[in-house]
Amino acid sequence: MTKAMRGRAEAEKRDNYGDSGLPAVQNDGRKEQEQKQIPFGDDKQERTTTKANDGDSGCARMTTCGDRMTVVAGGAEEQKLERLQKILAGAGVASRRKAEEMILAGRVQVNGKVVCELGTKHDASRDHIRVDGKLLHGPEVRHTYLLNKPRGVVTTLDDPQKRATVMDLMARPKSGPHGSLGRLYPVGRLDYLSEGLLLMTNDGELANALTKAAAGVEKTYLVKVSGVPAEAGLEQVRRGIVIDRGRLDEVRAGRRDRIVTAPAKVELARAGDNPWYQVTLIEGRNRQLRKMFEEIGHHVEKIRRIGYGALRLDVPPGEFRELKPGEVMALERAAAGKKVAPKKRVPEFAQLKTPGVKKRRQL
Repeated sequence: MTKAMRGRAEAEKRDNYGDSGLPAVQNDGRKEQEQKQIPFGDDKQERTTTKANDGDSGCARMTTCGDRMTVVAGGAEEQKLERLQKILAGAGVASRRKAEEMILAGRVQVNGKVVCELGTKHDASRDHIRVDGKLLHGPEVRHTYLLNKPRGVVTTLDDPQKRATVMDLMARPKSGPHGSLGRLYPVGRLDYLSEGLLLMTNDGELANALTKAAAGVEKTYLVKVSGVPAEAGLEQVRRGIVIDRGRLDEVRAGRRDRIVTAPAKVELARAGDNPWYQVTLIEGRNRQLRKMFEEIGHHVEKIRRIGYGALRLDVPPGEFRELKPGEVMALERAAAGKKVAPKKRVPEFAQLKTPGVKKRRQL
């Protein structure tokens, strides 16, 4: 073959296969991108929109980079985008509700620009987010603690009446690696006269998942009542009983708002003139246990929560400990509606004390 003939053959190959040496792909399968520069705000930020027509898999997302907010199709980075109030809550700035108030008050900046509306999504790993001028340094390390709340302590972060709160217990110096516990809040509530297991955490997602009624996480209590209830009354409690919704002193529209409780497990824990019962609920309405027994004519004298999901009360009153990773995973499984089981051995503080038996002091 002559040199001229070889040249013509190579030219035909390039026409058919392109410079890569691979067969040419029809335009029908290619991604078509169209970019539009759109004014964004008074500072003339630009929003770049990229549209991908790649079958049904193209989905738009927004990322923020410098002074430009970009909507890009597909990609693994989509999962990094979160609502601004969620980012603030995850960084330990405040609860999600308080974070929303801070945004609406104009106290939050993203990349030097004040954000005053809810619902905007950002990437905490790329965007510079400031609250009251202070730069966020990424998500807060998540911690969850099991606290044994004593009677006479309020389940709140701050009490206007200056009573002792659960935060006072958590703020006390403890031995161990945690010098400062940071911002914590209770998961659910135990009323002023109730005691026992209370979870304290800075993990907003876990707290929300556990307190949703649909989760149906089991909570177990020891309940002492005045007088011996009839078996028919206990059966009403087990099946579900009509009680007042909300606080005991609330009257809506001239009459009380009444609801039916979810079925409960009720077992006799100790017989007597004022017996103890072990009660397991899957919901947590205001003063629910007290209202349930009052409906069958019996006043509740004492309440101690001894179980939450697979957890059991295993620290003395007023003390706390941090949950192990496996225990947190068990809570997450329970919040997702999956079955979890506690250990067979019941800890000392989850049991009733034997009457008349006192521990001997060690000399």
